[in-house]
Amino acid sequence: MKRVYAKEEVCIGCRLCEIYCIFQHSGHHTLVKAFLDQENLPEPAVRVEEDGAMSFALQCRHCDDAPCVAACIAGAMTRDPHTGAIKHDEERCVGCWSCVMVCPFGAIRMDNEKGKVGSKCDLCEGKGIPACVAHCPNEALIYE
Repeated sequence: MKRVYAKEEVCIGCRLCEIYCIFQHSGHHTLVKAFLDQENLPEPAVRVEEDGAMSFALQCRHCDDAPCVAACIAGAMTRDPHTGAIKHDEERCVGCWSCVMVCPFGAIRMDNEKGKVGSKCDLCEGKGIPACVAHCPNEALIYE
């Protein structure tokens, strides 16, 4: 299964991965319109973490053993049998946030307003290369 990997030694912390993740999931056809629609702006499923001069993009690693799937009491976290990607079904999510607590990477975030999981990488399902990878200017993100 293909996954997104970060090369922190070349990440410059520009946050374009976050911007294009938001745009990809916004439903708009232009970047400007996506960000003008503040009411419907989705949370990015990738987050740039910084520690001094070091920065890297953090998103779901779609783990082989996937502790989030095992911990989900509602069955909202599942593995796609065709792609192997870990998917989140917001309709089934009960907001227990067990997946958030067991994720070894801290890549699943809560949405306090909805009381459910707020964002989790879906590898830009059906789009080929994820938007974060396609728009990284330093090739700090690899999809392989």
